[in-house]
Amino acid sequence: MNKAGWIVSGVVVALLLLDAVMKLIAIPQVLQAGEQIGFPGVSMARGLGLLLLLCTLLYVTPRTAVLGALLVTAYLGGAVATHVRISSPLLTHTLFPIYVALLLWGGLYLRDPRLRALLPLRTVTSEE
Repeated sequence: MNKAGWIVSGVVVALLLLDAVMKLIAIPQVLQAGEQIGFPGVSMARGLGLLLLLCTLLYVTPRTAVLGALLVTAYLGGAVATHVRISSPLLTHTLFPIYVALLLWGGLYLRDPRLRALLPLRTVTSEE
């Protein structure tokens, strides 16, 4: 379970780091996309990139993984709100951050026994 959790988390971290680095180096496509959704300027892109990078680093560090997951989830919630505000396509743009968040928490759930103890998955029996 731990290995599967790290694999899922690795996919999510790769996506988050790619997004953060593209914002930090302010590639033109990122700046143009930012302007289309209401986030103009290099400083805004770099600020968001730095914020995402810090949250992602907290997520990959075992001692701070839950805090990192909470902060990345909040960041992704802002992305959902932004896409709702500009009426982006639902399944591809608006819900994509939710897909990432589900993978983020799923990977953490698989790799952290403390989280599994806190939120146990159980099967419903016919006696209940």
